[in-house]
Amino acid sequence: MLRSKKALNSILFLSLLLLMSGCSQEKQEVVKKEIPAVAVNTITVKNEPIAIWKQYTGTTKATSDQDVRARVSGILEEVYFEDGASVKKGQKLFKIEQTAYTAALDEALANKQKDEASLKRAIADVDRYTPLVQKGLAPRATLEQYQAESSRFGAAIAADEAKIKMAKLNLSYTIVTSPIDGKVSSRRVDVGNLVGEGEATILTTIMSIDPIYAYFSPSQKDMTLFQQYSKQEKPYVFIEVRGRQNTLRLNGFVDFKNNQVDASTSTISLRATIENSDAKVMPGTFVYVNLFVTDEVSFTMIPPEVIFSDQLGKFVYILGNDKKAKRADIKTGYETKYYVSVKDGLKDGDRVIVSALAKLKKDLKVKATDATATLGIQAIIKENNLIPEMTH
Repeated sequence: MLRSKKALNSILFLSLLLLMSGCSQEKQEVVKKEIPAVAVNTITVKNEPIAIWKQYTGTTKATSDQDVRARVSGILEEVYFEDGASVKKGQKLFKIEQTAYTAALDEALANKQKDEASLKRAIADVDRYTPLVQKGLAPRATLEQYQAESSRFGAAIAADEAKIKMAKLNLSYTIVTSPIDGKVSSRRVDVGNLVGEGEATILTTIMSIDPIYAYFSPSQKDMTLFQQYSKQEKPYVFIEVRGRQNTLRLNGFVDFKNNQVDASTSTISLRATIENSDAKVMPGTFVYVNLFVTDEVSFTMIPPEVIFSDQLGKFVYILGNDKKAKRADIKTGYETKYYVSVKDGLKDGDRVIVSALAKLKKDLKVKATDATATLGIQAIIKENNLIPEMTH
């Protein structure tokens, strides 16, 4: 009985030792297990010259907007275009009944022929009577009569030529052509209607939209800044037409600046001429106008999406020497949707963390990969075509 009790105690003692040994091993394993470093991308910041743009809202307008009118009266006989079509300068658009104008031309030509025959006869009489009068064989009054007729028929022929010219002009007006290249609106008058009777009837309207104008109004303060830094005679711009799925971008240049400030808004009206070869932008479209200022001023730029903010202000995470994320409080200046300037808080060579942003916190251990070549500011500039095309 005593031996059984000793055996039982021995078993319990061994079990306790094994249990304690297992717990100790588990604790050691827990202590040794570390949180893995978070993989992040970084960009190395640098104070360097950056292309600076200012963005404004604007509205497009046709470079030429012309009403096509009937310049002679008559029944409209033909329409040679489809509503909304693109037309070229000189292209036929309408035909007005020509009968009356052809008859007027024929009459003017006939009158000229008749007066030319009369002039020829009068000149012959003058030639015949001149030597007779000189010899005293015919009265001078008769010669003077023939000379007067010669002058009268000469004047009649000049009037006939003027009438022929006018008749030809009126006949040409019966074929109505496009005065410019552009897009034609719908016809205002249908075939069979009388046009031009008592007024110059508007037949249609043509707008020239290649190129197209974009009007925008920078503030007086912005214009002062622009004049300080810009060296372009015709500053480069591009417009954006933002849609639900994509953004259309077209290039151009400023070619007009108003000569006075709008007193009610303290703005100055500018006009940009925009390439629009495919007629993708119509007059009256709301657009964003991006005006190039300079690329000769140095800034420290970072992407806007890497900036955090809290009660203490704005900050970013940078890679510390201990390979941990460190908070860097910053002050920002010039901002666009592509990049933001940092006036204070970063220095050349700092590596700003630009990925895994939702996971970042102070002193988080990270495994950093330098992605400046693909995600840095210069890469952003290249990707978004922010290097101005100095073509004007």
